[in-house]
Amino acid sequence: MKIKNFFGSSIIGMLGGLIGLGGAEFRLPFLVGILKIDTLHAIIINLSISLVTVLFALLFRGVDANIVSHSHIVLNLLSGTLIGAYIGVSYATKINKETLHTLIFYLLIFLSLVLFSHTFLEIKNVISLQTLSQAVLGLIAGVGIGLVSSLLGVAGGELLIPTIVLLYGVDIKTAGTLSLAISLPTLLVGLYRYHKNGRFLEILNFRDVLIFMSIGSIVGAFIGAMLFGEVNASIIEILLAVILLISAYKLFKKK
Repeated sequence: MKIKNFFGSSIIGMLGGLIGLGGAEFRLPFLVGILKIDTLHAIIINLSISLVTVLFALLFRGVDANIVSHSHIVLNLLSGTLIGAYIGVSYATKINKETLHTLIFYLLIFLSLVLFSHTFLEIKNVISLQTLSQAVLGLIAGVGIGLVSSLLGVAGGELLIPTIVLLYGVDIKTAGTLSLAISLPTLLVGLYRYHKNGRFLEILNFRDVLIFMSIGSIVGAFIGAMLFGEVNASIIEILLAVILLISAYKLFKKK
């Protein structure tokens, strides 16, 4: 089981790293479908592993001048993601399992379409807005991303990065660093909310899963990052999008 956890998360982390993501959206189907973990517990475990992965990604990159000089972007989006994460946890713990599965199904479908769009669309144009309009749109987008984060247990980089590029005109590399700075507090709020309602303690029964999948995710993401640019990212994105679609249907639509 420990070997399965480690290698499963390593492969997921590596595939995610190849396209510049952490792989949490693929880890959730693995937790539910392969390890047969209850959906809500799987979300909280995924959220915890995402936190560890983001923390190490920030440590690898370092808190550089980009984060400080673009702090207004971080704060703008954070004002929304923190609200979204707070609301998302409250909703996830109150609805029944069938409703949760339906919600996850549509969110995974949405993320798979986002992956498909990366292949066929290039982010070249920036939305030109006044400061106030930009701030309002940043807040609204942040709320949506925070909801996705807490409901799927993901860091939300696949949504944060294009939002930062389109809305604020930042280059994609800087956007990747800023997305990590936004994801870290967002994930912490989600975990805090799960802890406050008593659900976080329930995942301590899955210590081996948490430990070995966290290690595997870090190792896999590191390998994927090293190979980034060496393989055709478009092919990987299409493959992962198809896998996500199939996983969404088999695991969450049919239940």
